[in-house]
Amino acid sequence: KTFFCLGGAEANENAVKMARFYTGRHKILSRYRSYHGATHGAIALTGDYRRLPVEPAMPGAVHFLDPYCYRCPFGWTRETCHRECIAHVEEIIQYEGPEHIAAIIMEGVTGSNGLIVPPDDYWPRIREICDRHGILLISDEVMSGWGRTGQWFAVDNWGVVPDIITTAKGLTAGYIPLGAVIVREKLSEYFENRMLWCGLTYSGHPLACAAGLATIEVYERDGLLDNARVVGAYLGEQLEAIKTRHESVGDVRYIGLFSALEIVKSKRTKQPIDPLLETGKYLRSHGLFTFLFHNILFVVPPLCITIGQIDEGLAIIEEALQITDQMSED
Repeated sequence: KTFFCLGGAEANENAVKMARFYTGRHKILSRYRSYHGATHGAIALTGDYRRLPVEPAMPGAVHFLDPYCYRCPFGWTRETCHRECIAHVEEIIQYEGPEHIAAIIMEGVTGSNGLIVPPDDYWPRIREICDRHGILLISDEVMSGWGRTGQWFAVDNWGVVPDIITTAKGLTAGYIPLGAVIVREKLSEYFENRMLWCGLTYSGHPLACAAGLATIEVYERDGLLDNARVVGAYLGEQLEAIKTRHESVGDVRYIGLFSALEIVKSKRTKQPIDPLLETGKYLRSHGLFTFLFHNILFVVPPLCITIGQIDEGLAIIEEALQITDQMSED
């Protein structure tokens, strides 16, 4: 079943409440490289520095390290990796006491903190850990849902069913504010005869829900998920080629039409070029509007984009990369 709200942050706030009510536990685990919203509880779940001015925020928020293969926090490489990032989650659970942990919340694919695509076995093994300890698994699909990765939700790429999915943004394509908390049957049954302390005046507004239905119809009618997979595969190939041609591109990450380039001074040291001010100015002046965050250049086009339009946009990006290539220390 689905509980409708007004946006992504509120969806995450309600997911936390549901998890705490259902389990009777209070701790919520989330990753350091994460963003879950700007409200008081959602920013506490957020792992990056945006939470710091708000602290002390919501009690019970605990953070753990990420499966960031390009900059492995455990010092491994892709060739030597033995998934210490997964063992680390189990270790944190033991330190915090599994009997106190209500849920683990993770973005399906990390969004604004670098567009980090996890290894293929990451989500399935976190699912196993949660099942073993009676911990609920929440997938935050606010950025990565609704076809962005070529599937309805990013977590679908790994065949994992979370206990709760939170979403917004693509649910109405941004036309009307709407968020959603989608829960498995065991949670909906639990609240059939219990009070669910959630909801605001405009939650589940009929206009917003109508926009959501219309948006889903367009996704299906226009084959946008198929387009994200096909054009996304082409985009990934082109990004790999760009990486080989430019000294300042340290890494490229992509899944469907959700992709990014990591810009560095040296491929050897991986020192970031941050901020990308001149690059951003160049892109905007040439009609390409995208998201830049620290040293990450995001390539997240509309789901209806064509291969020809991809080529047009990437040509502008390659011109802009000449600016950062000149800063290369290799």
